[in-house]
Amino acid sequence: MKRLLALLATGASTVGLTVLAGPPAQAATGCAAEYTITNQWEGGFQAGVKITNLGDPVSGWTLGFTLPDAGQKVVQGWNATWSQSGSRVTAGGADWNRTLSTGASTDLGFVGSFTGSNPAPTSFTLNGVTCTGSVTDPPTDPPATGTPTAVNGQLHVCGVHLCNQYDRPVQLRGMSTHGIQWFGPCYNDASLDALAQDWKSDLLRVAMYVQEDGYETDPAGFTARVNSLVDMAEARGMYAVIDFHTLTPGDPNYNLDRAKTFFSSVAARNAHKKNVIYEIANEPNGVSWAAVKSYAEQVIPVIRATDPDAVVIVGTRGWSSLGVSDGSNESEVVNNPVNATNIMYAFHFYAASHKDAYRAAVSRAAAQLPLFVSEFGTVSATGGGAVDRASSVAWLDLLDRLKIGYGNWTYSDADEGSAAFRPGTCGGTDYSSSGVLTESGALLKSRISTADDFPTS
Repeated sequence: MKRLLALLATGASTVGLTVLAGPPAQAATGCAAEYTITNQWEGGFQAGVKITNLGDPVSGWTLGFTLPDAGQKVVQGWNATWSQSGSRVTAGGADWNRTLSTGASTDLGFVGSFTGSNPAPTSFTLNGVTCTGSVTDPPTDPPATGTPTAVNGQLHVCGVHLCNQYDRPVQLRGMSTHGIQWFGPCYNDASLDALAQDWKSDLLRVAMYVQEDGYETDPAGFTARVNSLVDMAEARGMYAVIDFHTLTPGDPNYNLDRAKTFFSSVAARNAHKKNVIYEIANEPNGVSWAAVKSYAEQVIPVIRATDPDAVVIVGTRGWSSLGVSDGSNESEVVNNPVNATNIMYAFHFYAASHKDAYRAAVSRAAAQLPLFVSEFGTVSATGGGAVDRASSVAWLDLLDRLKIGYGNWTYSDADEGSAAFRPGTCGGTDYSSSGVLTESGALLKSRISTADDFPTS
């Protein structure tokens, strides 16, 4: 049955509550909780709860609430240990968010089902203390200052999120290069200064094609070029996603030996850096998930041998669609995950081609899998055609709500709808003004350049 996305603007409900008093030991003397239904479809919904501790620091917490309708059930939750008995739901803190200092917040959520109506809970407890009253403006941390890497440091996966050095979920927003064998002139000091300072991008994805006049033609030369772009991103405080851009042939095992050689080299060379993320297979296609998983389980140990801490992104079946483009869904990954830690799974989309069914899959998968949208376009899956603004905005709003990071295709002046720049831009020095931006580039610059929300406590 088709599941329809109910956006927050049209279908959300929010409850704000404040604790008045509480026991002295391990109980908050004040808190705020926001409950939001972020997605809803026939018989199911996704909800988020944001807890802010307004009282004394706590080193352990349990949130409790009652679902008002007997048909409402918690199916799958994240960022907490969830349980339900009758209509009563409890959620206990996970390892990375169990401690909440005064003014600190944490976000949890769940996918639920319902058979009748779907009203919001009207009462919450924190450590057994009933929350009553209304929320004013809870204390918040001042905006973090500094570059993305200076604030967040070494990233890691916690639960279903990408987290920073403070064990807090973060969303990275940025741009992907086009093939560096074709658009090398687009990636220079001026363009990366613009990306970091004007666009305020958190990341640069370096797309190194393996075939199509790429790595296989000059392994040493392409490895050196990737390392140079990693250094340039690091100097500007951006994260660098090293993309082993396999596309044709679609079975990543065709390039297994090349991948081992390449990642052994770049991991050893960049192991001391905090800004590197490895993407080991761009878009597997025409191949089973079992084959992709086998490839990942052979390449990841090569990286871990010299760089044990970096996050690794694993491509998924069906052009990194979690299998949706092949008629499957996220369950094949959920039921048979890669045997490795500190990894995320890639999801790619093109807004004019991939709409409700794909967004529904991401909403479901995000409750169980760490996802990273390492590539997406505002146009059709060919990379061309008109910008689908409505679908692009719906996608970006969804990724923002779920705190899923992304890199847009492409930071280039390719003669196609997905390019951020008009043809000929990379021959000049202007990479930011309205005169050089395409419709896609203007849309992405406006989204990326808004202030980041990087929590530091």
